[in-house]
Amino acid sequence: MSSETRIILADDHPLMRRGLREVIEAEPGLKVVAEVGDGQLALERIEALKPDVAVLDINMPSLDGISVARAIREKRLPVEIVFLTVHKEGEMLEEATSVGAKGYVLKDGAAADVVSAIKAVARGNHYISPAMSGHLVQARKREAAITEGQGSLKDLTASERRVLKLIAEYKTTKEIADELCVSPRTVEAHRAHIATKLGLRGSHALIKFVIQHSSEL
Repeated sequence: MSSETRIILADDHPLMRRGLREVIEAEPGLKVVAEVGDGQLALERIEALKPDVAVLDINMPSLDGISVARAIREKRLPVEIVFLTVHKEGEMLEEATSVGAKGYVLKDGAAADVVSAIKAVARGNHYISPAMSGHLVQARKREAAITEGQGSLKDLTASERRVLKLIAEYKTTKEIADELCVSPRTVEAHRAHIATKLGLRGSHALIKFVIQHSSEL
């Protein structure tokens, strides 16, 4: 990736697009190469322009953001995805991550969060609006804290808890390894042990867990 991060912005509200474009392009190294108002056009521009990051509204005409993300994955297009949304439900976040999105930005805080999200996903990290954590914690309190048969944070070693805390800060395996002065392979082993102890399965289960349990880490 070059030093300039190229971005396609897709949202069906022109004022929203204009405002986000101004915020994004005020940041050195970020450039919006196209902006569109529906999902079909977004997919066409992504295929033609090959941006580094696509910022997609989940609710769009023609194709919604989830459908665009699925098409990106099916076509194996090398672009990272940041979703813009009004949805604060954990189920929507889970669906977003299941189609390959690494960024999830709430529209009511988009101006403050979108640049951080773009930078994070361009580096291969995840980014979720901080306001989502509070909503997920409250949702979790209305559910069983951990389903029967799963482990708990108390089952983790001190090293595993340190790794989990760094995962909660959206650090990559390499960044965690550098911070803890261990090899990336050791970090991957910790991640596997953590997932086993907590009864987590699936590529995004661990990141969802740390978001839901962030106040306990």
